[in-house]
Amino acid sequence: MAFPTPEQLGALVAPIARNHELDVEQIRAVRAGKKSQVIIALDGDTPPTLDELEVVSNELSELFDAHEDAGDLNFGAGYTLEVTTPGVDMPLTEPRHWRRNRGRAVALLDADGKKELWRIGALDETETRVALIERGAKVPAVQARLVSEMPKAVVEIEFKAPPAAEQELVDAPFDEVVDA
Repeated sequence: MAFPTPEQLGALVAPIARNHELDVEQIRAVRAGKKSQVIIALDGDTPPTLDELEVVSNELSELFDAHEDAGDLNFGAGYTLEVTTPGVDMPLTEPRHWRRNRGRAVALLDADGKKELWRIGALDETETRVALIERGAKVPAVQARLVSEMPKAVVEIEFKAPPAAEQELVDAPFDEVVDA
């Protein structure tokens, strides 16, 4: 059998992730010399602890080993498995990404590379629109945008608490900060 694709691995990983109430955010499988490297990024509404990631890693390792023994997978001379959480540089593409990062600073990059700076507010009830709060203004403006039409968005690291005016808008429900 050929080296497994991320899609093939995803079909094996997804049920185990769901059992632990986690989402599969990324799977990378690469040949790295004699051994292969499999990197799986998982996340949840409650971020997984290191202990939880260890349990999932052990389950996946047993599953991959069983599939290798059966001839369904072929990692070559072996593999190294890394189960982790996505980094802050992971683009926000799904409604769950926006929900999980509520209150954080975000940079939106349009097609021309222009950067817009916002803070993530609430999502609407259907999780199709997100409230974006202007950063750095005395009276921040709020804008609603469709998640599906959002330009590239990445969380920005901050080392201080957001201004009170921004935090108040972050904490408010979508319908209270966005005009319908």
